[in-house]
Amino acid sequence: MTLLWGFLWGVASVATIAGGAILGVWWERKVSARIQMRYGPQQIGPYGSLQMIADVPKLLFKEDIVPDLADKAVFKLAPLFVFGPVATSMVVIPFAAGWAPVDMSVGILFFLAVPSIEVIAILLSAWASHNTLSTIGGLRATAQMISYEIPRSLAVLSVVLLAGSLRPLDVLSAWQWWWAPLTFVGFVIYFIASIAEMNRGPFDIPEADSELVAGYFADYSGMRWASFMMAEYGSMIAASLFGAVVFFGGGWPLSGAAGVVLLVIKTVLIMTAVMWVKWTFPRPRQDQLMSFCWKVLTPLALLQLVIVGAVLPWL
Repeated sequence: MTLLWGFLWGVASVATIAGGAILGVWWERKVSARIQMRYGPQQIGPYGSLQMIADVPKLLFKEDIVPDLADKAVFKLAPLFVFGPVATSMVVIPFAAGWAPVDMSVGILFFLAVPSIEVIAILLSAWASHNTLSTIGGLRATAQMISYEIPRSLAVLSVVLLAGSLRPLDVLSAWQWWWAPLTFVGFVIYFIASIAEMNRGPFDIPEADSELVAGYFADYSGMRWASFMMAEYGSMIAASLFGAVVFFGGGWPLSGAAGVVLLVIKTVLIMTAVMWVKWTFPRPRQDQLMSFCWKVLTPLALLQLVIVGAVLPWL
């Protein structure tokens, strides 16, 4: 029964990500257009809101091309394993006080750990293409994602110390308003590290179009290519939801349906900030990216833990 329940919520996560990706692409087009002083899509539907509905059939009917020299089995399966961990991670996020799709005593660890499987899928997709540029992109993504998991996890650990639990529902129920200013540095670290984990700009070095064409998924087309895009937007939705719950108390100060609506608003604001960063800041070099992780974010995350540890005896 537990397995069936998990499967059903997994399907719900996939549906949420698919719908969120459609709305997210439209919203990002609007955000980027405003940053660049233009309007974005506006022809199909009110304010261009049906543009992605028109784009989906185009992706469905595009030819699925597999390179002759590719490892065909791995090449075809890799997009599924890129998307799967992202959808799985969402089932432990509490959407309201006392309720999460799947309640786990180590849910926060689960959320941080499961998407890491995506690294293996990205590396396999790059290697299976038998393309030098794709392989370089896969290696870049592997180094980047594994490195940025460290400050990201340390930043979340500061909130775990305050709550005294790895259970997301416990963190949400114990959350206090003064945690937000106390752990604000931790949120900024989590925010930046999450962008690097998603391989989104300005940390999109693994798929840098100016040098690697599209990096690890350069040879993909049609719905397999769309799977990588859905995984990216799914990661953005999941990371924003989780950040809103852990660092900003979910639906606090409201409860019930109003609290869920407020949680969605907080999530959209974080997602909008992610989009703003992509379309505002320039892409760093690979060595600058790695140095920033180990020499700036990781020490700051450890400093955040020290600050929280100094406060704990007074609680």
